[in-house]
Amino acid sequence: MSAVDSPVKPAPGGSPEPSPKKRRGLKVVLIALAVLLVGTASAGAIYAYTINRSVSQNIQRADTLPTDGTGGTTTGQPTVTETGTLDYVLLGSDSRNTDPGDGRSDSIMVVHLDKNRDKATIVSFPRDMYVDIPGYGMNKINAAYSFGGAKLTVETLQNLLGYKMDHVVLIDFQGFIALTKDLGGVTVKNKTAFTSHGYSYPKGNITISGQKALWFVRERHALPGGDLDRAANQRNVIKAIVAKGLSVDNVADPVKFTAFLSNVAKNITVDQTLTDADIRNTALSLRLDASDIELLQAPLAGFETVNGQDVDVVDKTKLAELAKALRTDTVDTYLKKYPKG
Repeated sequence: MSAVDSPVKPAPGGSPEPSPKKRRGLKVVLIALAVLLVGTASAGAIYAYTINRSVSQNIQRADTLPTDGTGGTTTGQPTVTETGTLDYVLLGSDSRNTDPGDGRSDSIMVVHLDKNRDKATIVSFPRDMYVDIPGYGMNKINAAYSFGGAKLTVETLQNLLGYKMDHVVLIDFQGFIALTKDLGGVTVKNKTAFTSHGYSYPKGNITISGQKALWFVRERHALPGGDLDRAANQRNVIKAIVAKGLSVDNVADPVKFTAFLSNVAKNITVDQTLTDADIRNTALSLRLDASDIELLQAPLAGFETVNGQDVDVVDKTKLAELAKALRTDTVDTYLKKYPKG
């Protein structure tokens, strides 16, 4: 890579992180975790078997975890936690194909479950983050998926954070947004009026479904904050899907709820080590609701232009603190120091 062509510019408003309220929204692939890990427990014993079978029959598995033969990462010296925490890498794209060269991942997140299973932290990594991709050098983080598929993306995250991930979940992005149609539409609060692909999105509360919902979460060029604003729209839509999909009325209807879970599972691929028993056991151990979930963005220091491309600059000091908080299960301490994420 060539030298940086322009100096670092401060992030909009002094910080690229979302507001405290938006940190509690759920970004796109969180619905996979929420439904698969919480859904079976919340549905009740009456039709739990039907739900488990529905998920098991529809979910797919693939070889997506990097390994050195001993369960560790392929490069670096990550620290393996011994606290009983769980960390999932969630990758969202228009395809669940895990092969290298199959496009770039649309969203990249790490979901951390604390050892008490009463708190979850979801850290999103902007796709333009400028990081070291093992074997390829500095590039945007979403290029890792194009170079080496899910395995290289996970390896990149492990090297960036300094510890090993437990599981990987790949999401068919378009399929997940289609759930808005299954639910009869979802209502979200749109902070910026814009148009995209023939659809109009006025400011305020709007109800969207199907293709209109898909372009709402895909559009970034018409938004003042670009990709960061798009990520906020993604979180708002998935929060609405989760709220409606896991509502009392929906869960109380066995046919409706089972169909919902089946459609979710059809759009998910998990790593080969994540068994049905793991999913059920984790579900039974959880004691959290939406208010116990913190949504953070990996810290950025600003923006640069490299080789004519705009990239997001990593705040290395703050990211090291966040990584340590995740690794040592002390996220509460991190949030006290950085209440805005």
